Amino acid sequence: MILQDLIAALELPASSRVDQRIPKKLLVENGAPTAADKRNINEGIEEIQWVASLKPSTIGVPEFRDETCEYLEIAVMHIALRTDAKAARIAELTHRAIPYPLLLLLSTQDWLILSMAHIRWAQNEAGKVVLDGDPTVVSLAEDSTSPDIFSDILQALSITRQPRKNIKALYQGWLDTLTACQAAQITGVFVQSVTENQASTRRTALQDFYRLESETARLRNLAAKEKQLARRVEMNNEIQRLKQELDKAMHQLTFSS
Repeated sequence: MILQDLIAALELPASSRVDQRIPKKLLVENGAPTAADKRNINEGIEEIQWVASLKPSTIGVPEFRDETCEYLEIAVMHIALRTDAKAARIAELTHRAIPYPLLLLLSTQDWLILSMAHIRWAQNEAGKVVLDGDPTVVSLAEDSTSPDIFSDILQALSITRQPRKNIKALYQGWLDTLTACQAAQITGVFVQSVTENQASTRRTALQDFYRLESETARLRNLAAKEKQLARRVEMNNEIQRLKQELDKAMHQLTFSS
């Protein structure tokens, strides 16, 4: 899949398009707290493009404000990455540098990466915006996903399929779609959440799955090196228990009973 296919799948209104190149130095000046981060940006990024600005006047969706945050617009940006770029770190730096909720597209020669993160007001610094949790990052490669699932994902990303109550709700709809993509990469089945309860259940199940998968792999490595038979049996029993928990998380990812 090429970048243009993904942008077309978003079905962004023409009135929202900006299509303007942004100098890397702006990201370096506003989003690179260390020398290593400056180097990551300068050496890892080929080009930054501001694709669209989604706000009430361009998409007809009301803004959102409360005591913790304000969602006045969603910025859609694309970053073309060079070989060996640290994509996850660059994504996080970009989210921290842009004072708006950001739908970030990163492309390499073989992958397209989507990254999103909620924002909120900083607690100890008036007027400053910070991330509200870690970014949600999904890597897409057409040759690693079945054609049917890949088509379903593209259709689900259309802005016409997102909530229109306000800009924050729209952004959450896209985030929930990314979570469904993450689940599909584990289960092989793409199922969108219909309710907030389903979306919340899936987010928790994903966290559980990644934690259990990591712990299972750690125990398997230890068991393979363990010389005491009794201890190895104990570890294998724990691995079996973790596998049952993994199966439970897998069912929750697709809302299976």
